Amino acid sequence: MSPMALGGECSLEPLSACTLQLSTCTPVQTDKRAACPEQEGFRPGKVDTMKRRTWMASLMLSAATWLAAPVMAAEEAPDALVKRISGDVMAAVKADPAIQAGDVNRIVLLVDSKIMPSVNFNRMTSSAVGRFWRQATPEQQKQLQAEFKTLLVRTYAGALGEVKDQTVSFRPMRSKPQDTEVVVRSEVRGRGEPIQLEYRLEKMDDGWKIYDLNVMGVWLVETYRSQFAQEIGNKGIEGLIDTLAQRNKSSGKAS
Repeated sequence: MSPMALGGECSLEPLSACTLQLSTCTPVQTDKRAACPEQEGFRPGKVDTMKRRTWMASLMLSAATWLAAPVMAAEEAPDALVKRISGDVMAAVKADPAIQAGDVNRIVLLVDSKIMPSVNFNRMTSSAVGRFWRQATPEQQKQLQAEFKTLLVRTYAGALGEVKDQTVSFRPMRSKPQDTEVVVRSEVRGRGEPIQLEYRLEKMDDGWKIYDLNVMGVWLVETYRSQFAQEIGNKGIEGLIDTLAQRNKSSGKAS
């Protein structure tokens, strides 16, 4: 099934976990003479100078590591980003019985902490609203983003409770170093037929961000754009906001 009906259910299979392995290196002292500087004719003053230099070098290395951290995160490849998010979400779902039971509040917390930092939700919402986005006031845009986010979370909440032994494989990504928009393709295997998932990402100042999702040939943003356009045509922007709010309230009571 696909998210064709506004606020309807979707049988999207979640992605499987990806494991990152870290290795550590332990320095080995090979020159025993360095353990006792005085034996090599070092004066106390020189020993203090060496300590100060060592301390300064450590401080500079620490500072460089902290300063480089945001740059390293921003340079994370788009396919690596999707794999990491998939692994984090899978691990969180399997460790939280409340999410497995469909607790929407817990799912919202999971989405906010693990997924939303890597999603350009402003673009996702504005693309779904289409040409009417520019007609909306800043307050209406804010309301549309909030209601659209709630709609998506509630629509796909049931899928997170079905996480069991699914596996996911990623196809080689075709892109050039200068590309600012890419598509990451994957296939989820579990019970039933394999599900094709594709992610559209754009490169921003703080790294790659997801802004659309394709489930078995159906792009999420395009699907909602046609529905939203019809709703706005009948009731205006405020009418769309009211419809989304009512739908979300109904879904909240049902859950």
